[in-house]
Parts: sequence; structure tokens; C-alpha cells
Amino acid sequence: MDNPSADKSHPFSSIPIEITVSVGKAHPLIQDLLSMEHNAVLPLDRRVEDPVELFVGDRLIARGELEEMEGAQAGQLAVRLTEVTELRDDL
Repeated sequence: MDNPSADKSHPFSSIPIEITVSVGKAHPLIQDLLSMEHNAVLPLDRRVEDPVELFVGDRLIARGELEEMEGAQAGQLAVRLTEVTELRDDL
């Protein structure tokens, strides 16, 4: 994810961050959770074709589509960005 326009001289430019990818939420009752067994299915509030959301902390930074990597990384999940949110300077 090299960004040629990124300022390489900035002291924070080489610090890694954690991005959380949210594919959906579930809202089961506690009694349903307590009765779940191996191979139980927990329905989410999203469909397979819906976009996923990318967060840094609790801040939404982008949306995208899940896809599978190819080649040497076959089978690994990735996100193709379809929308990047406006980032404010007051981070």
C-alpha cells in the first residue's frame, strides 16, 4: 500500500497502525448465545455483496469490498477500497 504522495519525511510516516474491517453486526439474545454449539450460524445485519467498513479506532476511514488474494497469497482475504472518507486535520 505504497502511497507516492505520502510525506516520507514526516516522523509518523513509518509507524504501523491497526485497521479493523467490519463485515457486520449481530444482535442475538443472551439465551441464544448460551445455546450455541459448534457449527452454529450467527446471522449478521449485512449481505455478502454489501461493502465492509474500515476503522482506525472508532473512526470510519473507508469502505470496500472483500476479495481473495491471488498468486503466492492465494486464500488470504483483502479489501479493495471503493470509498475513502474525508480525513480531518484535527486527528
